[in-house]
Amino acid sequence: MRTRLLPLLIVLMAAVLLALGFPLGASTAGVEQQRVVVDRIDDAARFASLAQFVTARPAADDRNKTPEEDERRATLRTELARYYSLYGIRAGVFYRDHTTMAAAPAGLSVPHDGEAAQAFSEALAGRRSHDPHQIWPWDDAGRIPVASPVIRDGDVVAVVVTDSPTGQMRARILRSWLLIAAGECAAMLVAVGAAFRLTGWVLRPVRILDTASHDIATGRMNARVAATAGPPELRRLARSFNEMADHVEDVLEQQRAFVADASHQLRNPLSALLLRIELLALELPDGNAEIAAVRTEGRRLARVLDDLLGLALAEHTDADLQLTDVAALAAERVDSWRPLADAKGVRLDYEGPAAVTGWADPIALSSALDAVVDNALKFTPEDRPVTVGVAPDGDRVEITVADRGPGLSEDELDRIGDRFWRSGRHQNVSGSGLGLSITRALLTAGGATIAYAPHEPHGLKVTVTVPRGAP
Repeated sequence: MRTRLLPLLIVLMAAVLLALGFPLGASTAGVEQQRVVVDRIDDAARFASLAQFVTARPAADDRNKTPEEDERRATLRTELARYYSLYGIRAGVFYRDHTTMAAAPAGLSVPHDGEAAQAFSEALAGRRSHDPHQIWPWDDAGRIPVASPVIRDGDVVAVVVTDSPTGQMRARILRSWLLIAAGECAAMLVAVGAAFRLTGWVLRPVRILDTASHDIATGRMNARVAATAGPPELRRLARSFNEMADHVEDVLEQQRAFVADASHQLRNPLSALLLRIELLALELPDGNAEIAAVRTEGRRLARVLDDLLGLALAEHTDADLQLTDVAALAAERVDSWRPLADAKGVRLDYEGPAAVTGWADPIALSSALDAVVDNALKFTPEDRPVTVGVAPDGDRVEITVADRGPGLSEDELDRIGDRFWRSGRHQNVSGSGLGLSITRALLTAGGATIAYAPHEPHGLKVTVTVPRGAP
């Protein structure tokens, strides 16, 4: 869930930051350019104030010039030249007919097209030029033209035009953008950290609930959730989960107690009943078929009661985990069952190393192996092998019991281990259908598992897995 929730939060936060960052970057560029335009308008107004009293044309007769006007023209030219020298900004003052009053650099003329020509036309109409188009950091050839009218006696007699390079302005815009990008990255990192903390705070109770549910599903009925973290709704859910787990544990405990008590209490009447059957058999002829059938059913009922009591005890008893030599224990159980296998004509062999350690309850593991080996010997025909193997597999130890019996179908493999379940093809084989259920309960209590699979070309392969690490 965290892997799905985190990307969603991060994408939303990134979209918000970008939605704020792009307009901020555009606004920063516009403010920087507006500052430059205002500065150029002020410069153009200053040059216009110097030029408004210079009316004589350069080609006019010198007799029409006054010494004062010559001085003003010289001052204007000096100021324009110094301005160009210091700032690299081209500037000129032009009469209405586009002739030059003064310009720097020399030879600068009125542009005939583009924004500069439009600004010149607007200045001739008595208006200052409008804001030029926005210059971006990647516009290497971008320039800012500004025009201002020279007005004398209410008439426009000339126009001041400045044509500014934008290298420094573009550099300042780029630095501003880098600062904005750094701020966005820092904000994104903070947002990601906040998203991790938020999702952790919200999902931690969910993970704890999931772990506790898994523990209860695998038989650890004492698993509970600490309802002290997360949102109030999840804390309330944790308390409800604990109450539900308490009720389920109480019901299962009552069920185990009932099964144990029932199986224990029924043994005495059943023993008395079997004894009376034996006494009754003394009064009947030898070989009576009905008495033999009653004896068989009585012994079967006794086995069922014994298995029920064993199942109740297996589900109720805590495992006594110890560092156990699993290989030695498996070899010992093979030696114990070999006489029975020889009597049935079945080859029972052990394959594996002499010593492999794992953490298990030795008594529970021995009982589980006994049930699995007994089941394999029951269904393996004469002169067929049953192999018990032990092999380490990473942090686990695998014990396999493979037989060459008839095996089970896929549907039967799904049901094997259910209480009282037996394959319809094996109803003539003695058993209560509880042996593998007891085995699973014994192994689960110690953290071990049991799995069933076909053993090609035919037969059943049972794999018991024991952890190698300490619990």
